[in-house]
Order: sequence, then C-alpha cells, then structure tokens
Amino acid sequence: QVQLVESGGGLVQAGGSLRLSCATSGRTFSSYVMGWFRQAPGKEREFVAAISWNPSSTYYADSVKGRFTISRDNAKKTVYLQMKRLKPEDTAVYYCAARLGGRIGVRSNMYDYWGQGTQVTVSS
Repeated sequence: QVQLVESGGGLVQAGGSLRLSCATSGRTFSSYVMGWFRQAPGKEREFVAAISWNPSSTYYADSVKGRFTISRDNAKKTVYLQMKRLKPEDTAVYYCAARLGGRIGVRSNMYDYWGQGTQVTVSS
C-alpha cells in the first residue's frame, strides 16, 4: 500500500506562486511515475503534470506549460509542483497520484494511488 499526502495549497493572488509537495510512503518510490491532477468545482479531474522515475522525463498539460514545474526528490520520496504566474482558472483541488511502473500517463485511470488533495485558490 502506498500513501500519498499533499501539502502546500492555499490562497494566492493572481500572478503569485505556490509550491505543492506530495510525500509518499512507498518503499520503491524511485520506480513510480508521479502525476499531479486537479479538479475544479463542477468539472472533471484533469491532468496537470507528470514525471517519470527518470527526473528528466516530464510532461505537462498545455494550460500549465511554461508556468508549472514538476520535480522529484527520490531520497525524500517526495514530488513537487512549483506553480508560478497563477491564474484564477488554476483554482482547484490538486491531487498527487502514483503509477507503479510504466510510462508517463495523462489519464487518471492509469494511476494506482491517490492523495486526499489540497485546495489551491487564486483570487483575481
């Protein structure tokens, strides 16, 4: 069983920055594909970013490309999402997810474990 715990959400003004963290309990974290998804009220959960076991392999949704950066620290078993130039439309609950093996995926059903989510609110 893998447990994921997100932190770092909050309220920020448009143009501001936040860094989300996701700490994991898995013993083989370095082999997981890690992803970030988000869900706004009344909308479906959507892919934000993902990173392979190889930290140089990353993938982003077009809506966040150039503003968000995903990274991982395998020694700390933690994945991060640095968010800059935030917009009101980035407001959502952000979820961390782990995929046990395989390649980077953009569909939520490709991930095996999920965190409880952390709220990000961007005011205009």
